[in-house]
Amino acid sequence: MPLLTEIAYAKINLALHVREKMPNGYHALETIFAFATDGDHLTAEPIDQLQDKLSIIGPFAEGLEADKNNLVLRAVVALRTAYPDKIPSAFNIILDKRLPIAAGIGGGSADAAAILRMLGKHYNIGHNDLLALAAKLGADVPACVDSHLIRGEGVGEKLTPIADSSLKNTPLLLVNPRVSCSTPLIFEKWDGVDRGPLAEGNVLEAARSGRNDLEPPAEKLIPIIGEVIRKLKAQKGVRFARMSGSGATCFALFNTQKDCRKAALDLSSEHPEWWFMTSTLC
Repeated sequence: MPLLTEIAYAKINLALHVREKMPNGYHALETIFAFATDGDHLTAEPIDQLQDKLSIIGPFAEGLEADKNNLVLRAVVALRTAYPDKIPSAFNIILDKRLPIAAGIGGGSADAAAILRMLGKHYNIGHNDLLALAAKLGADVPACVDSHLIRGEGVGEKLTPIADSSLKNTPLLLVNPRVSCSTPLIFEKWDGVDRGPLAEGNVLEAARSGRNDLEPPAEKLIPIIGEVIRKLKAQKGVRFARMSGSGATCFALFNTQKDCRKAALDLSSEHPEWWFMTSTLC
């Protein structure tokens, strides 16, 4: 079998509205998921062993455990448990961790989705079956399996594809000041005010008229997030800038690749300690 490869596409929340509390204690969310064409890289190949082997490399490998609790291995185990006749006994998996950890851009959810997508494609597992397995691994994992423009509701598991293709190939700049954000802590600091629903219609207009309700509490806890957003908004050719997810990664959409690359060059010269990635939207 050839070496299997897949990209764990970085997730961006173009808008994220926190709504009323549901009976299960979680708050209902409304979000627009978008995805970059870049992210972490995974490879996998079968091995003649009883247990899967995971190796983590790359600039953000430090601090990640390659044990059975890692979402990538949990995804493989879930897939093998559901389809024991299709999935080989074990895999040698390499995760090249290129995206920051606890950064609001998918992280482990995107990695788990990528391994499901990779193995599902090779072993002919149906798309809906993959989504069902993904939902058991985490709220963002189903959206990351699809990795295209999609609206999420509930805790993010109720997905509605967005047919609007106006943002496809839009230049994208991701910036992280190299700080991690705790999602539970950000939710704890949120003021609890339901500020209303996310608009329908043109995806960019809906995002612009919306908000990220987790941005204000994140800025209070980590003020540098506000600085990143202000600097992104001040760049030439910016169409839209905001924090993604619970932070601390922020993003900007640009009119042209030239403007995007120049912003990345200028900001990285000013802040060499920050993390930058230029890409495009899927």
